[in-house]
Amino acid sequence: MAVRAVIFDYGGVVCFHPSKEQIAEAAAVCRVSPEDFVRALWTNRLRYDAGQHPYDYWRETAALMNRTFSDAEIEEMIRREIDFWSRWDDRVLAWTGRLRASGVRTGLLSNLPIPLGGRLKSNGLLKHFDQITFSFELGCTKPDRRIYEHALQGLGLPAEEALFIDDRPENVAGARRAGLHAELYTGWEDFRGVPARYALPD
Repeated sequence: MAVRAVIFDYGGVVCFHPSKEQIAEAAAVCRVSPEDFVRALWTNRLRYDAGQHPYDYWRETAALMNRTFSDAEIEEMIRREIDFWSRWDDRVLAWTGRLRASGVRTGLLSNLPIPLGGRLKSNGLLKHFDQITFSFELGCTKPDRRIYEHALQGLGLPAEEALFIDDRPENVAGARRAGLHAELYTGWEDFRGVPARYALPD
């Protein structure tokens, strides 16, 4: 059955991962090593992506670094984290345009927290997609089957007519369990041969 929609993850697909410089600067503000900062950042991340209040998340994250954050420091970390995930890959966004021009629908399905979701709703990115599924609005995260089903319902398509792209193997596996076609994304150049396998424009 033909693929009639491509559903994109956000972080690591539509946008680049935070740069080493961004991580190092944030770690320096917290007075920890970049390695300790990244470890703390991701420890409780799924709760944050499922809708946890930003202040609660950053207080927990500070504690993991043996720190306490004031409200002003939390606001600074929220700003920095939004910046982490704001470098879009124009090649991917151009492909969404070619897909839509050929009649293929596009979706955005991402685990992300309230502050980043709010920014994406106001900065023009979402115009590239026909359907949006954000984890913080559903209260569940990939690879929970419900999040993929939400995206499919929004597109009005059965699972076998959708291709999902993500940079995390566990999320690709979750999509496949939900019946979607799914591909692991490791970078634009590596991905270039994938569209042809699904008879999609490159």
